[in-house]
Amino acid sequence: MQLQVKGKNMPVTDALFEYAERKLQRLTKILPPWDEPPIVELELSVERNPKIAKPQTAEITVRTRGGVLRVRESAEDMYVAIDAAAHKLERQAARYRERRRRHRAPHEHAPEPVEMIVPELQHEAEAEGPRVVKTKQFAVKPMSSEEAALHMDMLHHDFYVFRSAETGDVNVVYRRHDGDVGLIVPELA
Repeated sequence: MQLQVKGKNMPVTDALFEYAERKLQRLTKILPPWDEPPIVELELSVERNPKIAKPQTAEITVRTRGGVLRVRESAEDMYVAIDAAAHKLERQAARYRERRRRHRAPHEHAPEPVEMIVPELQHEAEAEGPRVVKTKQFAVKPMSSEEAALHMDMLHHDFYVFRSAETGDVNVVYRRHDGDVGLIVPELA
């Protein structure tokens, strides 16, 4: 496991790093064994607003060859926030491992998503209505709609774009207002 710890509005002490490393070490036993160890990014932040009841936040992102897991927990103490996030991540990783075991994808070696920020438009005054301020590029790997719904849940997103393993077309699964999952299958006009 490759652990990267960042601090926002706070220094990352050796004690915090060692504590987080010890708590997240169990992930290596839960996640499927791969040739490359997973990259674990931990961002620790402190909100300076006194009205916030739980100002200490631990956000963990795990990038594996098979997908991305993300959790965020807040507490009054940073150690408690790390504990809660690590516990939640362990449950999520176990669920991910089980679902992955049941739904083996034919193409597991998809490249990692790449995120790019589009620079601000020069002529803001000319732009009317919504503007594109962020662009994401990522590999669209073949999978079933059930596996795409799993990835959407793991990332805590409202939608997920994927390539259908059956047809090869680009599809979208999305979270409906009633909590169910919808599937968009575009047709060429």
